[in-house]
Amino acid sequence: MYRSILVPVDILEEELTNNAIKHAVYLAKLTGGKIHLLHVLPISTAIINSYALGYLEFKDKASIKAEEELKKLADSIDLPRESVSYSLAFGSPRDEIAVTCSEVSADLIVIGSRRPNITTHLLGSNASGIVRYATTSVLIVR
Repeated sequence: MYRSILVPVDILEEELTNNAIKHAVYLAKLTGGKIHLLHVLPISTAIINSYALGYLEFKDKASIKAEEELKKLADSIDLPRESVSYSLAFGSPRDEIAVTCSEVSADLIVIGSRRPNITTHLLGSNASGIVRYATTSVLIVR
């Protein structure tokens, strides 16, 4: 049923990430699907300013650290190595998830989310933005 499952992760949010991965692995094993992990580094003012001032090493250090964490996470997943891939992107999580979803031909997105509170109600959350704009099925894991 699910050939390609996209799992957007936040490497700093271990509990959310582990919950989403647990569900994605279950579904991948059940259906013979593959998992693609994605971590999106938001482009903050600090990164933009550092980049504009020529401090490319700031951006490089952030991406190297994130890539190391993604590799560790991918290696820890109980699926054959060829069934797990990962990538790193810079930008808006919602937009980058949509792009990656298309690139890996994902037929399901599995994402972790906290219980909604007043800040997510007023400002929106990554999960709600993904649900709103996704062109494929989305499973929200709490």
